[in-house]
Amino acid sequence: MSRFDELLGTDFAGRPTGDLEDVIYEGLDEPRHQERVPGLVALMHDTSALEWHRLAACVALTTWAEAAGFAAVLAAAAHPKQAPWYGCLIDRRFSVDNTFAQLSLAVSDSEVLSEEKATTERRTEALRALVRIADCEYFDEKLADHLDRSVVKSLLPEIADTVHRGLTGIDSARFDLATQLVDLAAAVAPVDGARAVRLAREVLAVSSSPRALMHAVAIAHRSTGPEAVAFGEYLASVGDERVRAALVER
Repeated sequence: MSRFDELLGTDFAGRPTGDLEDVIYEGLDEPRHQERVPGLVALMHDTSALEWHRLAACVALTTWAEAAGFAAVLAAAAHPKQAPWYGCLIDRRFSVDNTFAQLSLAVSDSEVLSEEKATTERRTEALRALVRIADCEYFDEKLADHLDRSVVKSLLPEIADTVHRGLTGIDSARFDLATQLVDLAAAVAPVDGARAVRLAREVLAVSSSPRALMHAVAIAHRSTGPEAVAFGEYLASVGDERVRAALVER
């Protein structure tokens, strides 16, 4: 049995499995996951290992709220295209790197264990680093929708800065950057509805594709006040029937 199969191809009852996600998520409720941490750290840093094996090790460590996993996410976000696994997963729709989407989901899933392991601050810093590159890297809807309210409060300046930086790159992006930026604005809505509306309006002034408009509906639903009402009316006036139908759904 290979090292990878021992670490992520075997469940905690010792049975082989072809679904590493089952192993990773089982580890959230299984203290014995800690026995695999040293091996996963070694695999993640092994330059001779397969790229996707190193990524899987990072995802497992991060999901399990290990400091080594968060550190690897921070390093990857600091130099995205130099990450050892960059490009080993490709999104089918846009044909761009999909690894940061997986890392983002892993950081999100680590919330409970990060409290138990006292790595919550590292988790927040990892999310901060990912938000900062959301103007140029693809997250496949696995970043903004997974930011909880307390984290959003901590990251308000970074979210706003990322949206503003992204405005100039919307037309040249290889993926739907406008919608990704709208999603970041929508994450702000439960915390600061007026700011969320302002950010979304700036994005939609550059690109108001049907998909971006549909995602912007979340802002009208998640926030209150006159700004949200006016924004909903704006979306109804410029959107198609699907947008108008979504605005009346709760």
